Parts: sequence; C-alpha cells; structure tokens
Amino acid sequence: MADEATLPPEAERFLTHLEVERRASPHTRRAYRADLAQYAAFLASEGAALVPSSPALVRAFAARAAASAGATSLGRKLSALRSFYGFLVREGLAPGNPARAVTSPRRPKRLPQVLPEEEAAALVEAPPASDGPLALRDRAFLELLYASGLRVSELTGLDVGDLDLAQGLVRVLGKRRKERIVPFGAAAADALRRWLADGRPALAAASPRAAPGALFLNHRGGRLTARSVARRIERWVLAAGLSRHVHPHVLRHSFATHLLGNGADLRGIQELLGHASLSTTQRYTHLDWKRLAEVYDRAHPRAKG
Repeated sequence: MADEATLPPEAERFLTHLEVERRASPHTRRAYRADLAQYAAFLASEGAALVPSSPALVRAFAARAAASAGATSLGRKLSALRSFYGFLVREGLAPGNPARAVTSPRRPKRLPQVLPEEEAAALVEAPPASDGPLALRDRAFLELLYASGLRVSELTGLDVGDLDLAQGLVRVLGKRRKERIVPFGAAAADALRRWLADGRPALAAASPRAAPGALFLNHRGGRLTARSVARRIERWVLAAGLSRHVHPHVLRHSFATHLLGNGADLRGIQELLGHASLSTTQRYTHLDWKRLAEVYDRAHPRAKG
C-alpha cells in the first residue's frame, strides 16, 4: 500500500474537502485515505495515471481488492472512488467519473445483534459502586449508552457541558457533526451524578494534563477512547455472566429494539438514533416481528376469521 505521504495532490485536496466542507468523521477520513492510497499504488503498478482513469481500471482495482476484502469493505472502496472522482469533476480536474460505471457488490443483509432486556439490565448494572472511580465511570457510560442509544464515538466526544441532568437530556454531535438532543432516564441520571461527584474528580486529579471538559476520563485523566470503552464492556460482560461478545454498538441496537418492542414510534426512534433515513431504522422492525404481528392481529378488521 502506498505511504500516506505519497498520496497524489488531488487526493490530498479531496481529503481536505472531506474534513473541512463535508465534516466527515476522523474514521471516515482514515478509511478513505487508506482506500485512495491503495488505489494510487495499484495505478502506479499498472503504469496508469490518476487522471484520466477508466471504468476498466476501476474494475481491475476492485477485482484485485476483492481477493482480500469483503463485500462491505469493497463497497466502501468503490464509494470512496466515486466520491473522489465526483469531487475532481466538480473542481474541473477530471473529465469524468470512471467509478460511476462500476457497481458495488451486494452486501449481505445482517440483522443487528440485540441483548434481551434482562441481559441489557444485567450488563449496565454489573459495575459495583464500591469498586471506585473506574467502576462509577463504567456504570455511568453503560447506563447512558443503553438509555440514549448513542454511538460510541458520540459517547467519547461528550463534554460535561453537554449534560442537562435536571431535564435528563444530552446534546450529541453525530455523523457529519449534526447535533441532536436525546433524553435519558432516572437510572442513567443517578449513575452520571455519582460519576461526576465521586468518580470524575479523582481521575481528573490523576494528571495535570487532564482533559478539562471531557465527560468520561481514562485512568490517566485523558478523554476516554472508543477502544477503552469496548475493553471495559468486555470486562463487565464477563462479570455479568453473559455468554456472548458485546460490542458497544449492541447497546445502541438494544435501545432501539426495546423501544420499538414497548410501543415507541419508528419515526421517533429515527430521531433519537440520528438516522438520516427511515430505511436505516426500519431494520429493527425485522427483530420485533412478533410484536408487529400482535399489533396487526388487534388492529386489522380482517385479521380474524
């Protein structure tokens, strides 16, 4: 793979556009940078120029990448090339977009993994308050993840000022820096109060370079990372006796599915999750078909014989 420093200037210009104008997340920018570096290396090996390119070259790149990439990863690479060449066309730097003629592979449909309500409760209640600041922190972020359906990147990006404990609301900066306000319940509010009163000050005092505004801190006083959240969740999965791997996103899926199962409106869940499209939220209906069948049986005049 080509080194980051050897990326063509057009690619660097596109990545700057992603950051400044489209406000893409750091994760997206890293992925697109890696994809463009791989593509540039492929073109160099073929003795081909970045501009102009051709659908045949893009297909050849996709065929080579498919040897080591799944459908989702390959689809992202092609999406990166479509966005890149689309940007070059708009900037007058390329005569056309060769990637538009190349179809992405069909992604397998996977239903989100969800915890049953009793297992979700066991997990968020696993950290005991008597275990000190780290357990207080973990209980607070577990409660908040499950109570508000946050992405882990949204959770770790929170500042203390984003919380309104009196109203039970948190201000979240989602994908493409879109802001939304999400409620949380009494259990999460209690855990957050204990963390702010008895846990966070102890970790903040651990380092003179502590992150001053971050809501969740690591043991050195810096802002908690997504990787640390995942590691700590695995610890509490074991403590709760759950016989499954639980990624932080599982709590987001569980939040949405449990709301739907208890009668919440799909549009409301869409707003809470920060989904741009209702079709993204609709996948949760497949997980709750039994309740939807019961609603149909009660509501439709021709449901019963």
